[in-house]
Amino acid sequence: MSATNGGFWRDRPVFVTGCTGLLGTSVTRALLEQGASVVGLVRDWVPESELFRSGAAGRIQIVRGDVCDQATMERALGEYEVDTVLHLAAQTIVGIANRNPVSTFESNVRGTWSVLEACRRSPAVRQIVVASSDKAYGTHETLPYAEDAPLQGRHPYDVSKSCADLIAQSYAVTYALPVCITRCGNLYGAGDLNWNRLVPGTIRSALKGERPIVRSDGTYVRDYFYVEDAALAYLGLAEQLAARPELAGEAFNFSNEIQVTVLDLVRDILRLSGRADLEPDVRNEARHEIPHQYLDATKARTALGWAPRFTLDEGLERTIAWYRNFLEMKTEGSDDRRGSDQAAAADRR
Repeated sequence: MSATNGGFWRDRPVFVTGCTGLLGTSVTRALLEQGASVVGLVRDWVPESELFRSGAAGRIQIVRGDVCDQATMERALGEYEVDTVLHLAAQTIVGIANRNPVSTFESNVRGTWSVLEACRRSPAVRQIVVASSDKAYGTHETLPYAEDAPLQGRHPYDVSKSCADLIAQSYAVTYALPVCITRCGNLYGAGDLNWNRLVPGTIRSALKGERPIVRSDGTYVRDYFYVEDAALAYLGLAEQLAARPELAGEAFNFSNEIQVTVLDLVRDILRLSGRADLEPDVRNEARHEIPHQYLDATKARTALGWAPRFTLDEGLERTIAWYRNFLEMKTEGSDDRRGSDQAAAADRR
């Protein structure tokens, strides 16, 4: 499966929800590299987002609004004559979902039906890819998850993804909407500024010479997936859907198909950062999380010809390099501002 299908994306109008997020930024940049005409939905202005820091925001059309506002979705799809929709917007932090379930249900469930209903009313839309998650499966005794496993989320975030996934399938079956669903593991990569997440939080601690915090007991097993691989999977799936409309309603797992405990991942990051001497601070505070998850990507490999481009270590090395540069620039910027403030104070004296 390739995301460089003979100019498929060249000048194609593409609507990306959640374009300032970790995945959205990576998808947007991949689309721009392929020559797409990108329209991005932005709710909150986040200047530190990699979309803005990289300059990619200046190369796309930006629609300000909330994904739950169906009228705004319809206006954007109609006025920009959108051909392809990549629905990535979501509240993605499990802890926030546990504390604020209603806002999570609003973003992840209502936001999904708002986008899909707008697509149903917009005849120019030809392909839609909706971001679900491995969390949509909930807890299962039999692992890895295959696509035919029941969607049985129980905790707020997991339930929101189960619902969004089923809503997308409903629109495909009931209204023949050309929509496919992706289920990825825990995404990581450059530009994630949610420091409570394991990967960015651990990298920042390592680069600052501090003990990284592990909020669980460290034994939880997860499926970690590099965001650049995820972005290419989204583009490739949309291309396949355009060529094979019979894929509508199908869901696909995308994964490196490896099991990694939280502590093993933390120690890998410390090793790759040159700080294997630091001992993780294991706090065992995590609640309402699935203890053991990983995906079977056989369907994507066989039906789509897909394969990841990066190993876990390769993805982590690239991610660590980005954060090292980001934090160094942030420190230099702080020093520059401090110097300017001191000079201004001296002038006033």
